[in-house]
Amino acid sequence: MLNEEHLSWAPSGARSYAFLCEFPRLWLLPPRQPAASNLTKLSRGHLLLLALASALVTANAYYIHPIIALVAADYGVSAGEIGFVPALNQAALALGIFLLLPLGDRFSNRTLSVCFASGQTVGLAVMAFATQFWAFTAGSTLLGFFTITPYLLPAYVSKRVSPKELGIATATLTTGVIAGILVARAGSGVVAEYFGWRTVYFIATGLMLTITLALPFLMEPPGSDKRATHPYPALLASTLALLKSHPSVILSGSVQGLSFGIFLAVWLGLGLHLTSPVMGYGADVVGYLAAFSILNLITTSRLGGWADRIGPRRARLYLAVVQLCGVALLYVFGHSVYLLTIPIVMMNMAGPVIDVTGRMTLLNQETEIRTRLMTLYIVMMFIGGAFSSWAGTAAFEYAGWTGSVALAFILSLMVLGLSTWDARTTAPHA
Repeated sequence: MLNEEHLSWAPSGARSYAFLCEFPRLWLLPPRQPAASNLTKLSRGHLLLLALASALVTANAYYIHPIIALVAADYGVSAGEIGFVPALNQAALALGIFLLLPLGDRFSNRTLSVCFASGQTVGLAVMAFATQFWAFTAGSTLLGFFTITPYLLPAYVSKRVSPKELGIATATLTTGVIAGILVARAGSGVVAEYFGWRTVYFIATGLMLTITLALPFLMEPPGSDKRATHPYPALLASTLALLKSHPSVILSGSVQGLSFGIFLAVWLGLGLHLTSPVMGYGADVVGYLAAFSILNLITTSRLGGWADRIGPRRARLYLAVVQLCGVALLYVFGHSVYLLTIPIVMMNMAGPVIDVTGRMTLLNQETEIRTRLMTLYIVMMFIGGAFSSWAGTAAFEYAGWTGSVALAFILSLMVLGLSTWDARTTAPHA
């Protein structure tokens, strides 16, 4: 079996790309154990570069938010029909994470990341050139299936920082994800308004090609970190078995699935609401509103440190209250694009740190199961996202902005209820 030890003579990039040719065989064969070596402790600068990589590979799923009405008009489909694009993207992402992410416990995260980033590049190219709605949807679905790299990186980083730095490191990566989402939503709205929505995906394809080439040089070869040794089918079975031995993943995954669903329902609804005849704004205005999440680049890392101090479950409870209040204000201020900035800022501050606290409850577990725990967590997250992407656009088609906000409010109540129960039944700093 080809692995990176066999390619030690080649440049690091060549070793990673050679892996692509052997990838199907790796699914069924047990891996060789890596040679003993010490993992390099990440510097702050290296961590920031990985956060930048997270930003670029995460952004792809969010370009659609401010331009959803433009894409629907171009293909001649309704608000309910265009909702299937992000819904299938999220569903494919959940499937891809379940099938592919567990491989991160067995094989080099570097080579896996290059493989998956290549798949994303192909999906984006299909979306950019698609002349029919089904082809655009297929490209988006393929893109979702291979959007795995952002979820390999937290486990990769967690093995290279001390336990006391886990919260701040996780928050730094999450800040990179936020930055990617920010640029995707703010930038795509402006670009699409002046240059057409296809230009967004041409640019995105170029960016993904660049990061695919750069990833082998941003991530180090596998070291002496302990790896799972199960064959691939057994690895999937062992992933499901963790639901019984680590029940906290069910609650944390459910909370994040609901919270992520709130985010998607609100922003897809905003993309349709603000560009509707009632409001009469362009896609660029949706992007300008999304730009307010730039505050998260400062607040998320700081709030991650705060969660380190008071415990993730207690922090999540407080943040769930803030999120619920923000959703309620969406209805009150829905008539004014200026007043909408208030609940948007509240939700943008709370939502990402709810995710950070959920990850913190899992990334302090045994090294060899962290990727599989994150697999379950993120699958649940994107199942919630898939449902809410469809339900949010369907609610808007049925009841307008009121329908979108009502759905988000129900989901927020559920987040608060689960967070309250978990905080009361678990040790404060567990």
